[in-house]
Amino acid sequence: MSGPVVVIGAGASGLIAAGFLAQRGARVHVLEKMPRTACKLRISGKGRCNLTNNMPLEDFIAQYPGNGRFLYSALHRFSNRDCMDFFAGLGVELKVERGQRVFPVSDNAHEVADALERFARSNGAQIYLGHKVVSIELLPSGGVGRVVAVHGGQERVFAASAVIVATGGLSYPGTGSTGDGLLFARSLGHTIVEPRPALVPIKVEEQWAPELAGLSLRNVEFQVENPQGGRARFFGELMFAHFGLTGPIVLTASEQIGLWLKASTGKLKAWIDLKPALSHEQLDQRLLRDFERFARKQFKNALKALLPKGLIPVMVELSGIDPEKPCHQITKEERARLRGLLKGLPLTITRTLPIAAGIVTAGGVDVREVDPRTMESKKVKGLSFCGEVLDVHGVTGGFNLQAAFSTGFCAAHGVNLT
Repeated sequence: MSGPVVVIGAGASGLIAAGFLAQRGARVHVLEKMPRTACKLRISGKGRCNLTNNMPLEDFIAQYPGNGRFLYSALHRFSNRDCMDFFAGLGVELKVERGQRVFPVSDNAHEVADALERFARSNGAQIYLGHKVVSIELLPSGGVGRVVAVHGGQERVFAASAVIVATGGLSYPGTGSTGDGLLFARSLGHTIVEPRPALVPIKVEEQWAPELAGLSLRNVEFQVENPQGGRARFFGELMFAHFGLTGPIVLTASEQIGLWLKASTGKLKAWIDLKPALSHEQLDQRLLRDFERFARKQFKNALKALLPKGLIPVMVELSGIDPEKPCHQITKEERARLRGLLKGLPLTITRTLPIAAGIVTAGGVDVREVDPRTMESKKVKGLSFCGEVLDVHGVTGGFNLQAAFSTGFCAAHGVNLT
């Protein structure tokens, strides 16, 4: 190869691609418009960095509602186990938590980002911070020829025998993810699937929901009505926030919610089953036992064994049962109302938060135009894509970072250096 390889973007996928490329002997220039590497990675997982998942690899593809099959080759070439071994080799000690989520023992995302940066630099990759790429220029023959960037108001031109676009999506634009790579791809003839938020909190109409901000509910079922009939169901943990709902199962549901809202141009009905492990009959027996146990107590003081403290006033109000009423006076009809709330706390979804608030962007470069083994464009010789710029996304739990690492690895090894 006559010239260096230019990697645009020093995030998770760009740094791992740069490091492996340099390890292969390539001259690598990494152009990053932010003043620091891996800005989004440094705040991922609430600053803890859920970098992969320890579930069996054969179960991984199902965790990517956005073009999971495209990742089949990449995940087998650089698997979750490869990822864990890689970071352990860089000195990042790891731990596995609930849901098989993998974090650094330090709970510090900066440790992961710094390790990736050291990996790239120690292998010889040159990282240029504060360099905003403005165009990728092609040779008369059709392949990539050079990359034009702006630094300190001055234009800089980098010759390139190959270019890897690792610019991210449109989520958290303050970290540098502002869709630049999508503009480059479109200008070079690629189809862009319209970006939309894939993992994003949702707004609800009910005024009591913001009052519960910060309250987490584990092992609940979140149900959303499909305007065409039926309900989508998501089991796990959710959290109330000042704007509505967030948490793993809400984020997982959010892409489908966004699509249904767009199609219906209205609102969506939703419910939280607070006791999904119990049938209506079993829950009724539980309520009977509790009310018998607390027969002389007022209703408002008899739910501590059943619900989180913060949720009790809301449930009491919604039930319509007099909070001062002794439990032994609660009627069968009142108990049925309470049981209905516990099995289906109703909510009205008005919208998702904007794409900038999303953890991950859906949409991006159409994967049908990208080789799934090498990440090279099928339209432009020497041009590759990796990470969130591709139309690939997963659920929460470390799957999106694993996709970034796997596609970055494949992009690095897909460049022809001969």
